[in-house]
Amino acid sequence: MSAPLPAEPLAVLIVGAGFSGLAMGIRCRQAGIGPFLILDKGEGIGGTWHENTYPGAACDIPSHLYSLSFAPKADWSRLYPRQPEIAAYLRETAERHGLMPHLRLGSGLLSLRWDEAASLWRAETGVGPLSARAVVSGMGGLHHPARPKVPGLDDFAGPMFHTAAWDHGVPLAGKRIGVIGTGASAVQVLPEIAPLAERLVLFQRTPPWVMPRRDRPMSEREQSAFAKRPLRRWLFRQRLFWTHELRALLGFTKVSALTGQAEAIARRHLARAVKDEALRAKLTPGYRLGCKRVLVSDDYYPALQRPNVTVETGAIERITASGATMADGTEHGLDVLILATGFDMAGSYARVPILGRDGRSLAETWRARSGAFQGITVSGFPNLFLLMGPNTGLGHNSMIAMIETQVEHALGGLRLLSRPGVRALDVRPEAQVRFLDAVEAASRDSIWTTGGCRSWYLDAAGRNTALWPGSVIAYRRGARRLRRRDYRIS
Repeated sequence: MSAPLPAEPLAVLIVGAGFSGLAMGIRCRQAGIGPFLILDKGEGIGGTWHENTYPGAACDIPSHLYSLSFAPKADWSRLYPRQPEIAAYLRETAERHGLMPHLRLGSGLLSLRWDEAASLWRAETGVGPLSARAVVSGMGGLHHPARPKVPGLDDFAGPMFHTAAWDHGVPLAGKRIGVIGTGASAVQVLPEIAPLAERLVLFQRTPPWVMPRRDRPMSEREQSAFAKRPLRRWLFRQRLFWTHELRALLGFTKVSALTGQAEAIARRHLARAVKDEALRAKLTPGYRLGCKRVLVSDDYYPALQRPNVTVETGAIERITASGATMADGTEHGLDVLILATGFDMAGSYARVPILGRDGRSLAETWRARSGAFQGITVSGFPNLFLLMGPNTGLGHNSMIAMIETQVEHALGGLRLLSRPGVRALDVRPEAQVRFLDAVEAASRDSIWTTGGCRSWYLDAAGRNTALWPGSVIAYRRGARRLRRRDYRIS
């Protein structure tokens, strides 16, 4: 169902129908804030979990923690949810909470401009213009694939696609398959497709740290108990939350004794799974655990030891029409090339013009210094709230906890804007600078900057612009409630 485009200004325009956009919509309905509309460029509900359908796609956070606290699900089939079940959960959540009439799918945001005289955001979308008093962006970052900078990539004559745009029409059985990348999607997809291939070559630049996953089905008895006893389900979620949260509280964001203990677990996991010393050496990281995203898998290492799988650690000199030529002259003939190379973390904010006060663009503002107050609001962009904004990513716990905190902050702003006479809410520049300085100071000796690696967490200047350098509890304490002293209210 698609909502008709309103002629009158909306109270709230929500961009994105993934976890964050749906959470914002639910909370708006519960608070009686409206009218609102949820736009999404995709043809289905789910955001990342609608777009990413590659074989083996799954979450590395337990299902009872990777779900909205105010929209619980008792009958998760597994401890770690897989893509089809997460996508179905998000569709069911939208239906159950009455969001379907508020959704406009297949309609991307093309531009956004602040109209100072009217105190409105003017939006151009794929289906026409819209106006709104406030905009909440839940566009996220995991939907614009990053292409590797490999010479000759476009010369390849066979099927070539990114894991985020999986071509299910390409048969893989009996094919010579190349996979570039060793991040989260590669670790998940490789065990699924390796048994189908005649031969599979994994082109590895940097080996990841891989921890045991220990996934298991959730029994019918557990599902029934969670359905009948909500307190039991809540306590299970709390146990999961604090198990993950302790990693930050014990120093997981910095090189510490915990780092060495976690590395020992990962090394034992590798040693038990891989007996061949030469292969084990290839798969041993040369940087500290946590410097890059830590992965969880029980079937990645076994898949790499299949007789039809080769781990290639040399540099690719060039992709040719028929395969890959390595710097040492080795040639790998390939029928299919799969790019498991992650995402362009600038995401939609680098592609959608967002113009605030005085016509200044968000992209221009972030060229000087990327960031937002609490990762949510940017000075000079009134009535605009970002969900999953800069420095709100996590390396240790569930992003849903961060999203719910940001939604509550935005909801506080929307409540203020619903009061008579309140036209605009703009974060004070000094509040934003104070927050960004604190994040920068906390990140200076973080594991992401001192751990001996280079990751997408850091910008070109080596500053952490992606992750929150602390615990979820600390973030909640600072960001959950919108404080009027941090904002200029017109």
